Amino acid sequence: MPLIAREVNEDERLTALKSYHILDTAEEKDFDDLTDLASAICQTPVALISLIDGNRQWFKAHTGVEIRETSRDVSFCAHAIASYDDIMVVEDAKADERFANNPLVTGETNITFYAGVPLVTEDGHALGTLCVIDQARRTLDENQKTNLKILAKQVMDKLELRRKVMHLEAANQELLNSNVLIQKFASMAAHDIKNPLSSILLTSQALKIRHEKLQDEGCIRLVDLNIIATKNLMVLVEEMLAYSKEPSLLIAKKQRFNANTILQKIVAMLTVPDNISIELPVIATELQLSLIAFEQIFINLLSNAIRYNNKDNGIVKVAFSEDEEFYRFEVEDNGIGIAEHYHEKIFSNNFTLKVTDRYNQKGSGIGLSTVKDLVNALNGNIYVQSALEKGTTFFVSIKK
Repeated sequence: MPLIAREVNEDERLTALKSYHILDTAEEKDFDDLTDLASAICQTPVALISLIDGNRQWFKAHTGVEIRETSRDVSFCAHAIASYDDIMVVEDAKADERFANNPLVTGETNITFYAGVPLVTEDGHALGTLCVIDQARRTLDENQKTNLKILAKQVMDKLELRRKVMHLEAANQELLNSNVLIQKFASMAAHDIKNPLSSILLTSQALKIRHEKLQDEGCIRLVDLNIIATKNLMVLVEEMLAYSKEPSLLIAKKQRFNANTILQKIVAMLTVPDNISIELPVIATELQLSLIAFEQIFINLLSNAIRYNNKDNGIVKVAFSEDEEFYRFEVEDNGIGIAEHYHEKIFSNNFTLKVTDRYNQKGSGIGLSTVKDLVNALNGNIYVQSALEKGTTFFVSIKK
């Protein structure tokens, strides 16, 4: 049998069908009841809710048959949705040139009578039909046709309601995810503020002592450090305020930025002991990402690499590479390391290794969990390789 002509807007129709997320779902009593009722009203042994996919017709509900799908090429319903009629009735398929040679007519199924009402969306896309079938020749009176159309509208109403409920659930889940993410982000960002605040406090104290005793030009350098740290702090606070008002922007707002400049800015915000050296890559590519998410990821990874380094000569290295799909970073240190059985757990919320850092402080269990959430939200991945007393490397890939 030749292929059935598709609608001119077939791609749009298939997109509309997929938006209902109904294909290949389990049987549901509400839909089964409607095919039972259609079968009873039209006095046919078979009634179906048929949805026309790209190459098949799939039955959401089926009264009188057990089969769940057939090829679209032999489908009566494919003709019904292409006819633009409010109902298509075939009283005797064997006498209809469109179906006389159809294997569903000539084979064991022996379809003779068919009546189908298209299931049409508000935008005019026919998703499929509510149809009734018999192996005997028959007709439908006007009352039966009217009732079949009413039932078809109820099918469409249920599909619309089901889709709206799914959209509401998805929106609610997105809201919950945003709330959790912004809470964790705020906690981590507040923790990060301690770094520039510490710089301000330490340099202010040193400035006061030097000013009182020495009155030398070194005061200028300390003042400059205060100004830089304060400006970085103000930027971070402003970003926190902006994203707290609209959490979705934390991920959705992408911008182009120079990665070298941002990484240098992050290092300037951190308290780096004299025995720790940080090696940053030279990145020729400008990144197109959420800047605030990028900053928070690397503030945390670099801060941890510094805090948990117990070597006399600590080294932190950042490496960069890219391919067609991802930006890839490595943050490597020669610090205390992480036992292998903790490599997955460290990304869990509120999990800590119960070890103190170089400042005799314990971790909050928030940082790496939030980093993983941010990387996942950027359609990326993060994992760790580490050995005790040898060091740790975090591998981060972020979708372009």
